[in-house]
Amino acid sequence: MTKNPGDVPAPPPAGTGKGPAVSRQEFDALFATVRTWGRWAPADRGAWNRVTPDHVRRAAALVRSGTVVPMARPWNTVPGPDNSKPALHYMSDLGDVDPAEPSTHKDFIAVDYHGKAVSHLDALSHVAYRGQLYDGRIARELIDAGGARFGAVSALGALVTKGVLLDLPAVLGGKWLEPGRAVHAEDIVAAEKALDVTIGDGDAVLLRSGSFRRRQELGAWDPDTASAGLHVDAMPLLAERGIALLSGDGDSDVRPSPVEGLHSPVHALAVAAMGVPLLDNLDLEALSAAGAETGRYEFLLLVAPLNIPGGTGSPVNPVAVL
Repeated sequence: MTKNPGDVPAPPPAGTGKGPAVSRQEFDALFATVRTWGRWAPADRGAWNRVTPDHVRRAAALVRSGTVVPMARPWNTVPGPDNSKPALHYMSDLGDVDPAEPSTHKDFIAVDYHGKAVSHLDALSHVAYRGQLYDGRIARELIDAGGARFGAVSALGALVTKGVLLDLPAVLGGKWLEPGRAVHAEDIVAAEKALDVTIGDGDAVLLRSGSFRRRQELGAWDPDTASAGLHVDAMPLLAERGIALLSGDGDSDVRPSPVEGLHSPVHALAVAAMGVPLLDNLDLEALSAAGAETGRYEFLLLVAPLNIPGGTGSPVNPVAVL
């Protein structure tokens, strides 16, 4: 039975595959292992520097049917357990302000997009670990009320590269991964084999847990309490493969966090250590259906964030072209 979005169900039980707890000392050693500081210029584009015109041409060659699949969730103005700061949308002109022809109709939108309700991009200024942004830059020296002077979303520009969908429910069985289910390196390798894909240099990895489908069928819950996502032990594999972007239908982190005292360890590893921007809260259901129909889980991916000087990210509607 589908619940109303405003209902607050009890937190779902944690899924299987949580994995061992990780100490902060172990996490810091892992952070140092995957860190790419000093590797690229400009540094505030981070891993997007990996993507060259050759990567774009190879990605474009993946297009066969020309099917376009947008992946943004609907603009969410309804409060709920996963939307504590609803987006705004209201009409500012109903065609009765100016009598001249033709009449026009205008609307206003606003959003505090970092969170669980809006499909968005995390730029490199969004996450600091132990006071340091990517490349070892000191966050307090570079981010203030005026915005970010390093790692702003305006430094990234658009990304066109090969996308790889890891459709884990299709591989592991079931309609979705239960909240709390951690995805480990061996799960990624198994998904590559089952879906006949290989994650390579400059690729974007999209992890489907089926959370959007679960929400549609069972109702909303607080994903800060429990969500399926990556365990930190998967990050060395992704670092070794040289990914340029990490994404999912959650925010990539499994919750509860496996790292003591750290609520979003994958964010810290991806953004602050590896310089890999994140795409959060995508709707991957249509892409999953297209993959099941065609047997293809690699595609041309286009991501064009808003050009916001000083911005820590941007709402975005990524597009897959098959």
